[in-house]
Amino acid sequence: MTSAIIDREAIHPQFPTHLHSRDFWEQLGRTVATFGFLEDTLARAIFAFTATTECTVVEGQKALEKWLSVLEKAMTDTLYPLAEAYGKAVRDHQDADFKNVSDLVEDIKKAAEIRNALCHGFWQTPDPSGKSQLRYFNKKQETFDTPIDIAWLKQVQDHVVTISCDVINSVTVMGWQFPGGAGPGAPIWAKVDA
Repeated sequence: MTSAIIDREAIHPQFPTHLHSRDFWEQLGRTVATFGFLEDTLARAIFAFTATTECTVVEGQKALEKWLSVLEKAMTDTLYPLAEAYGKAVRDHQDADFKNVSDLVEDIKKAAEIRNALCHGFWQTPDPSGKSQLRYFNKKQETFDTPIDIAWLKQVQDHVVTISCDVINSVTVMGWQFPGGAGPGAPIWAKVDA
C-alpha cells in the first residue's frame, strides 16, 4: 500500500466551490442572509409581544423576572425554537388578532428545515442545467432531494421575505411601531437620553 497526501498547490484556488457559478454562490448567500433577517425579525417581534402583554401587579413581578431569559433566548435561539417562542408570545398577548398564527409558525418551521439544509449540506457538482444536488441528512436521517439552482434559491428567498413581512405585520397591525424601525405606530420602548 502506497501512502499519499494532497498536492495543495494543484488545488483550484476556489476549491471546493469552483464548480458553481459566482451567481449561484451570490444567490445562496443572499438567501441565507434573508434567513438571518427572519431570525432577527422574530426576536424583535417576541420583544414587542412580550413587552406589551398586560398582566396584574403580582403576575408582572413574575413575568419581569422571566422576561430577561425570554429575551436572551430570542437573541440566541435558532429559527425553529424562535418560531415556537414567537407563536407563544402572540397567543399569550391580549390584543393579538392573528387567527392563523399556528399556520405561520408551521411555515417558519418548514423554512427552518430548508435553511438547515442550505447551511449544512454539501453542494455536489451541478448538472448541465446548473442544478446541484445537496447532500444533507436531517436528524431523522431524511435526505434533501430537491435539485437546487439559482431560480429555486431566489424563490426560497422571496418566501422568507414574505414570512418576515407577516411577522412584522403581526406587530404593526396592533398599532405598535416595529422595534428598531422608524415606521408608523406607537414606539414600544422610548429612548431615554442620558
